[in-house]
Amino acid sequence: MNKTPEQISKIVTEFADSVLRSLGFEYEIAVQKCNEEEISLMFSGPDSRFIIGDGGSRLDDLQYLLNRIAVMHAQDAPRVRVDCDNYREHLEERIVSTARQKAEHVLASGRPYTMKPLNAYFRRLVHSALADMPDIVTCSEEGEARYKRITISRRA
Repeated sequence: MNKTPEQISKIVTEFADSVLRSLGFEYEIAVQKCNEEEISLMFSGPDSRFIIGDGGSRLDDLQYLLNRIAVMHAQDAPRVRVDCDNYREHLEERIVSTARQKAEHVLASGRPYTMKPLNAYFRRLVHSALADMPDIVTCSEEGEARYKRITISRRA
């Protein structure tokens, strides 16, 4: 039986709360968005840096886990997006800004640029951000790795 986004939101929020509280973290959780496409959870509090982890690694892991939990309850579950003290929002802005700068450099130099490895969410963000540049092409490397590099090139 498929569950509603509200039911899934409650399940993933309670699961995240259970895991993080058992680890001794002090924080608050707020559901910022809950619809058919996305459930967005925002964490905040004195232990934010521990929830975020190095380079957002714990946020990535928590988001991945919560998405797996959501899909266990509904095959067509909304994507779960996790942020902590707006860390991801600022990171997204930096990644898009860097991608646009590198694309401008590729246009000027003619040489392709390969970005650092990114997860699927950030790769989609870069591909979308550069899609409006008609002379630029982006390509993700092949394979099953969770983190992959994007190459930014001039359109032939």
